[in-house]
Amino acid sequence: MEESKPSLVSGKVYLIPTTLGDNAPLEVLPISIKRTIESIDHYIVENEKSARHFIKKVSPSKPQPSLHIQTLNKYTDSADIPAYLDPCIHGLDIGLLSEAGCPGIADPGADVVKVAHDKRIQVVPLVGPSSILMAMMSSGMNGQNFAFNGYLPIDKAERRTKIKQLERLSRETGQTQIFMETPYRNNKLLAELIRTLQKNTRLCIACDITLPSEFIRTKIVHEWSELEIDLDKRPTIFIIQA
Repeated sequence: MEESKPSLVSGKVYLIPTTLGDNAPLEVLPISIKRTIESIDHYIVENEKSARHFIKKVSPSKPQPSLHIQTLNKYTDSADIPAYLDPCIHGLDIGLLSEAGCPGIADPGADVVKVAHDKRIQVVPLVGPSSILMAMMSSGMNGQNFAFNGYLPIDKAERRTKIKQLERLSRETGQTQIFMETPYRNNKLLAELIRTLQKNTRLCIACDITLPSEFIRTKIVHEWSELEIDLDKRPTIFIIQA
């Protein structure tokens, strides 16, 4: 007789996307986000203050004192994460919130999702904005074969080497290369890209996605070198294709 598989835990983890900036949530999020938030009281978030602000904007009538919030960031001990999911063991749903965009994508929430799978807790992804995918959609570059590389090295020499490596990989394989930078270092990265990349390599700059100040352009590097653009403190995605 075939051994039966253990059943899933009854509580679920909902991956709840947030806005990419301080705009009205329901302008960029589906109504399902509002319904989910109204039904969940247990959350795992990066920053409690901003998470409470987001929840209040989505559902102003939801009582803030009823919220049970666990913080997940670079200071969280990985050994503490399994206990964050205890509400699911008792049949309660949990909402996982990112600071911006989709949980688990360039986001520490991926650690929670891994533990949820290990514990046989159902994971439910909800629709919402991802700056990485929206930039890729808008770039006009190869959407059949692309890679997200996270942050490039801070050290100048290492960063220059990495840029050349990604450009060479793109040229040899046709793969589009996506990366990002801490917003206050965007202008330095753009200057380095213009100095390091070949003149005919295509570069897409996508910043402030979904906001009124949204800027998305794809040009060859030589054309970018003739323009002035200020990306300081503006969330930006960079995409190249050689």
